[in-house]
Amino acid sequence: MLGRLLMQNGTEQVPDGIPAGAVTPNGTMTPAYPQTPLMPPPNMHAVNGKLAVKSINGAHGLNGYFSEKKMKEVPTYEEIDWYNPNVRNLVADVSTSKPKIYSPSASSALKHPSGRPVRVVCVDVGLKYNQLRCLVNRGLEVEVVPWNYDFPKLAGKEYDGLFISNGPGDPAMMADTVKHIATAMEEARTPIFGICLGHQLLARAAGANTLKMKFGNRGHNIPCTNLLSGKCYITSQNHGYAVDANTLSKDWEELFVNANDQSNEGIRHVSKPYFSVQFHPESAPGPRDTEFLFDVFIKTIVDAIDDPKTLQQPVSFPGGDAAENAAKNPRLHPKRVLVLGSGGLSIGQAGEFDYSGSQCIKALKEEGIYTILINPNIATIQTSKGLADKVYFLPVNAEFVRKVIKHERPDAIYVTFGGQTALQVGIQLKDEFEDLGVKVLGTSVDTIITTEDREMFARSMESIGAPCAKSKSANTVPEALEAVEHIGYPVIIRAAYALGGLGSGFAENKEQLLDLCNKAFAASPQILIERSMKGWKEIEYEVVRDAHDNCITVCNMENFDPLGIHTGDSVVVAPSQTLSDEDYNMLRSTAVRVIRHLGVVGECNIQYALNPDSREYCIIEVNARLSRSSALASKATGYPLAFIAAKLGLNIPLNEIKNSVTKKTVACFEPSLDYVVVKIPRWDLKKFTRVSTLLGSSMKSVGEVMAIGRTFEEAIQKAIRSVDPSNLGFNETAALMSIDLDTELQTPSDQRMFALANAMHNGYSVDKIWQMTKIDRWFLYRLKGLSDFGHQMQGLMQTYHVDNVPHATFRRAKELGFSDRQLALFWASNEQHVRRARLEAGIMPVVKQIDTVAAEFPAFTNYLYTTYNGTEHDVGFTDQGVMVLGSGVYRIGSSVEFDWCSVRAVRTLRENGRKTVMVNVSRVFPPFYQVAAASLDPDAAPCPRHGAVKHYFAACNRRHSTTSDFERHDRTVSTDYDEADRLYFECITLESVLDIYQLERSSGVILSMGGQIPNNISLPLYRSNVRIYGTSPEMIDTAENRYKFSRMLDRLGVDQPQWKELTSTEEAKVFCNKVKYPVLVRPSYVLSGAAMNTVYSEHDLAAYLAQAAEVSKECPVVITKYIENAKEIEMDAVARNGTMIGHFVSEHVENAGVHSGDATLILPPQDLDPETVRKIEDATRKIGDALNVTGPYNIQFIAKDNEIKVIECNVRASRSFPFVSKVMGLDLIEMATKAMTGIPVREYPPLNFPSEYVAVKVPQFSFARLSGADPVVGVEMASTGEVACFGRTKYEAYIKGLIATGFKLPKKNILLSIGSFKDKVELLPSVEKLHKMGYKLYATAGTADFLEEHGISVQFLEALHDQEQRQEYSLTHALANNLIDLYINLPSSNKFRRPASYMSKGYRTRRMAVDYQTPLVTNVKIAKILIEAISRNYDMNISKVDYMTFADVTDATAIVPQPPPSQTLEQLLERSPFKGKSVVSVKGYSKEELHLLFTVASEMRLGVEREGCLDILKGRVLCLMFFEPSTRTSSSFDAAMKRLGGETVMINESHSSTRKGESLEDTIRTLDMYGDAIVLRHPDNDSADIAAKYADHPIINAGNGSREHPTQAFLDLFTIREELGTVNGLTITFTGDLKYGRTVHSLCEILKHYNVTIQLAAPTALALPSKVRAALQSRGQLGVESDRLTPEMVAKTDVLYCTRVQQERFEDPELYEVVKDELVVSAKTLRDAKKNMIVMHPLPRNMELHKDVDDDPRAAYFRQMRYGMFVRMALLALVMGP
Repeated sequence: MLGRLLMQNGTEQVPDGIPAGAVTPNGTMTPAYPQTPLMPPPNMHAVNGKLAVKSINGAHGLNGYFSEKKMKEVPTYEEIDWYNPNVRNLVADVSTSKPKIYSPSASSALKHPSGRPVRVVCVDVGLKYNQLRCLVNRGLEVEVVPWNYDFPKLAGKEYDGLFISNGPGDPAMMADTVKHIATAMEEARTPIFGICLGHQLLARAAGANTLKMKFGNRGHNIPCTNLLSGKCYITSQNHGYAVDANTLSKDWEELFVNANDQSNEGIRHVSKPYFSVQFHPESAPGPRDTEFLFDVFIKTIVDAIDDPKTLQQPVSFPGGDAAENAAKNPRLHPKRVLVLGSGGLSIGQAGEFDYSGSQCIKALKEEGIYTILINPNIATIQTSKGLADKVYFLPVNAEFVRKVIKHERPDAIYVTFGGQTALQVGIQLKDEFEDLGVKVLGTSVDTIITTEDREMFARSMESIGAPCAKSKSANTVPEALEAVEHIGYPVIIRAAYALGGLGSGFAENKEQLLDLCNKAFAASPQILIERSMKGWKEIEYEVVRDAHDNCITVCNMENFDPLGIHTGDSVVVAPSQTLSDEDYNMLRSTAVRVIRHLGVVGECNIQYALNPDSREYCIIEVNARLSRSSALASKATGYPLAFIAAKLGLNIPLNEIKNSVTKKTVACFEPSLDYVVVKIPRWDLKKFTRVSTLLGSSMKSVGEVMAIGRTFEEAIQKAIRSVDPSNLGFNETAALMSIDLDTELQTPSDQRMFALANAMHNGYSVDKIWQMTKIDRWFLYRLKGLSDFGHQMQGLMQTYHVDNVPHATFRRAKELGFSDRQLALFWASNEQHVRRARLEAGIMPVVKQIDTVAAEFPAFTNYLYTTYNGTEHDVGFTDQGVMVLGSGVYRIGSSVEFDWCSVRAVRTLRENGRKTVMVNVSRVFPPFYQVAAASLDPDAAPCPRHGAVKHYFAACNRRHSTTSDFERHDRTVSTDYDEADRLYFECITLESVLDIYQLERSSGVILSMGGQIPNNISLPLYRSNVRIYGTSPEMIDTAENRYKFSRMLDRLGVDQPQWKELTSTEEAKVFCNKVKYPVLVRPSYVLSGAAMNTVYSEHDLAAYLAQAAEVSKECPVVITKYIENAKEIEMDAVARNGTMIGHFVSEHVENAGVHSGDATLILPPQDLDPETVRKIEDATRKIGDALNVTGPYNIQFIAKDNEIKVIECNVRASRSFPFVSKVMGLDLIEMATKAMTGIPVREYPPLNFPSEYVAVKVPQFSFARLSGADPVVGVEMASTGEVACFGRTKYEAYIKGLIATGFKLPKKNILLSIGSFKDKVELLPSVEKLHKMGYKLYATAGTADFLEEHGISVQFLEALHDQEQRQEYSLTHALANNLIDLYINLPSSNKFRRPASYMSKGYRTRRMAVDYQTPLVTNVKIAKILIEAISRNYDMNISKVDYMTFADVTDATAIVPQPPPSQTLEQLLERSPFKGKSVVSVKGYSKEELHLLFTVASEMRLGVEREGCLDILKGRVLCLMFFEPSTRTSSSFDAAMKRLGGETVMINESHSSTRKGESLEDTIRTLDMYGDAIVLRHPDNDSADIAAKYADHPIINAGNGSREHPTQAFLDLFTIREELGTVNGLTITFTGDLKYGRTVHSLCEILKHYNVTIQLAAPTALALPSKVRAALQSRGQLGVESDRLTPEMVAKTDVLYCTRVQQERFEDPELYEVVKDELVVSAKTLRDAKKNMIVMHPLPRNMELHKDVDDDPRAAYFRQMRYGMFVRMALLALVMGP
């Protein structure tokens, strides 16, 4: 017995300890303290623990928060003895007891010349049946004998081969077997083959030793190198002993070695047919790559039977000689390599190619190769400094690539890292590359053509027996119709050479076929018609192959949706969950065979259709390049496919590229996943009018997320949340369903996942859903489990409440991926309360690494995820790094540009010695994960024992001798893992960020680099005591909240369009009629102009207002005057503590009204008046100062007649930051990061800006992908990407940029259709230029008449659907037959909205142009700049402005900033109407005076944030006289006075002369002698008036009996404004003691200035005084009255104002006891409340406000106190100021 083993035998309940870490009762972190050794942060948990032990906290436990002692369930154990199994002969237990013969089928049996079957003796030392099958199925008769059977004696002479099986245990214990094998070897009568234990026994029989390994090799993905051929194979292994190769005799040599640990994996006799392998070539489950060894064995047997000389020769193996193989594909050493990028992001071709291209460049640079990149996508990381040596911002097309090649003379080119764009260039230039002196690296262009040409591909697959769908190619429509006759309907049409399924679709009949053919031929010269396999499973494999024919599959993925939905629009799961091992390896083996046949070198993707009811499968396609799936596979596995593929293109063998995640294993392996990855697409179809939401074979999604969990349930819930912050997870979401469930399930749309959740919620069975969707039942059962669990959670609250949910149930919920927000919904609570309960229960996620090897080897990686399905962390937390929040899923308005900003921020921090923690979820974001690619260590060079293979390794190792790491990002800083960043693949949600912040003990968070998503959680993070670097979230809220921002601009004197907050549709109509239409409806806190609309008439107004309110439910909506024909200008700036330290101004080509993300941007501006620029800079400084900005910010202006107005301000990085930073050579993000984190940064550093240098950013649209979408632009963003090019003029830069988006310049025919007369007149000179240039002009009716009247000859076309219409006059005929080279369609403003079903001729022809690939222009300014650019006839030759070399910036004259504007606070105080006056009552104050008070309060907050204390009242003394107990009011005034630099004298009534009988009058007169003002609280209703009468200095009423509390009313009103942005239009509900509640009385009075509805909920005995009630009624403000707080009242409420039932106000104690508990507000009360309402309370409280509300973010009463200090500071300054 070696020791004791504990076996669990049950559980028991024990008291739970206090959770570790500094966690506050509401589950958030304690504030970050300064890093100073003088005063360490107090250990409050130690204090609280002591208090809890001594029961100091009383009945409510610790801090009064926990009602009972928490218990937790722990396991109990019993001891059992543990014995070492290695001391037993385990083989004796598993071996057969007697000989047995297995015979093959008669049809397959091999015959000996004597007529008997060819027989093999199999020594059973633990035989796997599949070894037996592999022998028998190949025609051998097998005699299986026991392990100790003396087969040389007893088996006779009539056997032809000896096979030694695998088995368990120590080979040293099997002396008998070894002796028998040795005898057989001496006889040399037959070939011998051993596997696993059989290998070890053969080695011992040959005189070698075996040894016990430390861990052994166990897995199905272990690489083994054949030392004869140099090829590497993936094998299955499970052994703890190995052969010591150093003890082999000279008659033996190593056959295989483990590529990871160099242990022996096989031996071969040098002169006899004996060999063995350590791995399992027969393994099932497992790869079948080495099953050919059985064929080798059998061939050797047959050869020996035919020719006995074979018994005197070594076994020969396929694969050739290592040295010869190395010579066939020598290592390539290009000096200069050209890499083609993918251009602007579009649907089907997004950030994944930024990732892959970056990795390619990084790999080439590691090899010392000079890299040249062509990519006009200026927003990407790929085109940044630190990657390529030279970047050309030019179109990626054959013409420009040819010019760059001639200019740069590269040795080689990569065309497989830039998506379909680069691939097509490679195909077009295929025959020119040789003449240009360029070698194509990686996969050959011929192979690419084979995979892209559907007909050639089908024939190629047919040649190797790989099944493809029945198909036929067609080059014309008649050929397509003929093909369908042979195949039969339904069919799928696929366009050749098309990305993302463009031009593809399903056809059920001839009509659908013709429609698809017309569109497909517009996109491609060839189509393939295939048998439709709709409903089959869609499976993908990512395959890697090197030039030496080593081939592996890195990742296998399964589409959640059956075939029929494009994989880019489908949920994808990795690894596959529903395949059997047989199916998996069948498809894997086929993948390897296909890729070897095609000759792919690098990485590729193969897609299958698999019949779920059989093993029938078809190959759909092979992408012989990096694809979307490649990026997903890389992120999902941690295996960087793009980097590896780039290395393989240089002919470096796979088994020589090391993986530094483990620092031991090689890249020739297939990753193991101990987690599940789920990818879900993100659609933005709601941004487009008339777009079809149905999903099919053409991709529509604009982005996708990848989520990681230990279970499918956990991963898919994470993924659903990551797609959109409003998604809670997999649960019923009624609001998102637009049509009935059955239709939604049968015809999938972008709401598919919600349809499934709703169906399950409504009782649909798994079988019913399967019948309608054909989604695999395995997935449906998992989702049904989530749905059922959610139902159980809702019922749980009948027995429990949040604080005592059973620990096991709580943990199970988290293991299933339910978020705190979801559980709060189920449990009628709020997210923060659930979080606090979770932390109290000790339930926290653990952090796991994505280590590529499922913990089979030690990992050194910073690529992390969190899970609740684990017990311990994979990493430690000592760095306290800075957290940088990414942008989340790519969407319209937020994509690669925010990745760039985040990466630049992280790089800046790391370059300055700061540790970093990145959090992001978009799968295309390049993680900071690193893996090494290098040669083998020279010290571990090939052993002389390896014979011929020595020359092979030597040939491949002449590269470099140091191991270099490769990253999944473009960092050029140290790749030492001791300095590695942390990357968390997690949702950007409050819960995830707080968990990671707490686990990492982060020093703070940067959220201004990730776009709108991090900004939206800035306030909740800030209120959870998370340290935010940069601008205060409260100031961010001021900029994001349309009310607050507009008011701030008014205060600053910065002009803006006239605006009005939305209070009611009627008021909106009045405002619109006043300012005149058009107007702009603008929601708050939205990205890319979501729900922003231009309204031209009253008819449209209500509909657009409702849409905006729906999108911005929790934040205000404002209406602004829409200024037509104004120029829009963009300002990108960086500030530090409110002072601008860097900025750039760029101008839009289009007039205001086109979203900035869709606008064409020019930098430096070419047409701006210097005075306009000066005004813009001045306004930017004012705004930056008012918001106290530290970090990046972006302001959009409109200019008209030299007057500027502010449209909006984003206090974060914007889409244009990468553009302006790269164009101007000054990284604004680097400056901003330094400013935010306190790193020294130079203000306005010098610029090196060449003359005759203009950059133009052009939007990239994807309308062709969005069936039915109207291709026009407006105030809501529609573009999916952008490009930028440079030129000597804006026209040259623009035309290059336009070409870079795929726009084809017109050659002959141009069609004009101009809607408004104004546009006709404006465009007339440009049309005249076209006419003079000789273009053939066509025009629609009105346009044709106008042009003819002005002497321009045009041909008339009309868009009529009249069969009798002559073709030469048919616009639709011209478009459908590609007779038009350019269509300029300028729609008139939609001033009168038509019914949704109406489709104008303009819309139909615009849509036709897109569908038939006709270039389309829909903006008059764009038409003008395009025509001017064409007329200048630029030669487009390469010039110095086209590229950047990223050389060091040389000094130039610095831009000197103007001084910031003077402070305005003093001016505000000077005109104070409060000065020297008492504040006794709220009556008499005007709205303007209140506005001044609140403006000064905002300035006070800013001043405190910047300086802590102000000296406004220095030398002044404030007397505080309180005749009643007070904590908040007295402390607030005390703090306010001291913050203002003054002093206070505090007099407590219990210690004053009033105890001696002094009157109030005398007390006031006395204090009046000492101070400059008196704050008084007194129980007498008339006390304030009396005090004001007898005092010479101002009296401030802090509460007079039950009458008034004016300063509380002021701060309450300020709180409402700050929290909700406005007071107008709100419903305010007062509940509690309204009779004696003086705060209510004052607030009701002051609310007379606002348009509000007031609800009253109080018992009759505590009802509002009749006088106050009558005033409300007379003003029309009184709403619902009730003696209790009803759910209906709560649902309408914007502000719920609770008051304490004050015992001291009751004359009858019995009445107090009756009413005190009647009105209690709890978390359940708020279940029906609005998400953006707030709960207020003047405090202190008793039981009327339950503590479970404290955790709710809507609980504003503690923030109310803070606002109170600022208001009282303002009041004191206005009253007492100089």
